Amino acid sequence: MSDDWKNAKMQGNGMSAGKKAAKAAASLVLAGCLLSSLALNIYQANQANAQNKKVNKFIDNQLERQAKEEEKENTYQEDGYIVGEEYEIISTAHISDAYLSGNADKLEQEDQKTLQMASEILEEIIQEDMENYEKELAVYRWMYENIGQGSGSMISLPGEQQQAYTPYGALSGRNAVCVGYATTFRLFMNMLGLDCHIVHNDYHSWDLVQLDDGEWYHVDVYSDVSSKSEYRNFNLTDDVSRNAHDWDESALPAAMGVKYSYAVQNGMEVEDIYQVPAKFKKALDKKKTFGFYKFKKGLKREELGIAELMLEQISMALSTKEGFENYSISGNWYLDEKDQYILGIFVMNYEDIEGNRFDLDSPEGKKVTKAVAEAFDADKEMLSDISVSDTEVIAGEEICREEIVD
Repeated sequence: MSDDWKNAKMQGNGMSAGKKAAKAAASLVLAGCLLSSLALNIYQANQANAQNKKVNKFIDNQLERQAKEEEKENTYQEDGYIVGEEYEIISTAHISDAYLSGNADKLEQEDQKTLQMASEILEEIIQEDMENYEKELAVYRWMYENIGQGSGSMISLPGEQQQAYTPYGALSGRNAVCVGYATTFRLFMNMLGLDCHIVHNDYHSWDLVQLDDGEWYHVDVYSDVSSKSEYRNFNLTDDVSRNAHDWDESALPAAMGVKYSYAVQNGMEVEDIYQVPAKFKKALDKKKTFGFYKFKKGLKREELGIAELMLEQISMALSTKEGFENYSISGNWYLDEKDQYILGIFVMNYEDIEGNRFDLDSPEGKKVTKAVAEAFDADKEMLSDISVSDTEVIAGEEICREEIVD
């Protein structure tokens, strides 16, 4: 065997050994990759399983929450609920149905009288070309101007005390507790073809109405009358209503509309907050007791404290003016469709919160004061300071009861 042939064979064997070594190394690498891949797959599977458990738990929690909300909705009672353990929310659907159908034959006598009174009022205040918001506003204005709070009187009309929580009592006696306001407003809305619910808690009730934008709005005529704060609680969102009241929100539609908020519809645009005092003073000079102001540049959240200071100073300034000693200033924040703040300012005269007392300065008022003074040898000025009734207001929440002062 030649040396050349031996050398060639040795080189071939070397190359074959190298290939074997390379194959072995590749096999080890591949095995490592497979093991790593298997471990990664197991890890990923465990992670996916854990994630699925989280998702399933979230879904279960959501389903449980929805079931609880549906249970609340099914058990929520509107008609038949008794507010303040005394005033029952009664159904008026049969009355509004009779109005819409034009057939009142099946109504009881009292319901027929209720329908007649309500129909005459709507005929007086509603025009054919009005939009639904304008109709709602007309009803609010009529109720604010014509129905007093509670009995507000030392002399009650027959049946007035017992019926102050019904539309019949509210429209015939022109006085009502909160339930009377809520049921009467709902009756008017239903007669006008608008959906309306009564919202309530243990001590108070008000309304929730749906308007043309498909949104729901809170309306609390009773609270506005009792605090002499016109439009303060007219067409509010849930967020604003929560400032004064709580209720079972899961059982009723969410009120998120702002288009028909009175503050949005009637807010006066000002350059900045420093223009508000002068604008509000002009409103007072015109005998207005409220004002809504939206800001051209928008008001930042950190600037809200300026408004608090401003209202405090307006109140102090008013107290030094003759004729305004018994006035109080308060405010509310509202939001428009762009989430910009609107400031509502309300002025309240404590002397006005005495029910529908006859005007002492009228010719008849002076005549009766003179007659009583002469008969009992009493001081006329003392008789002019008489306070017939009072209303309890706690932390901005009007209690749905009246208290007669001895």
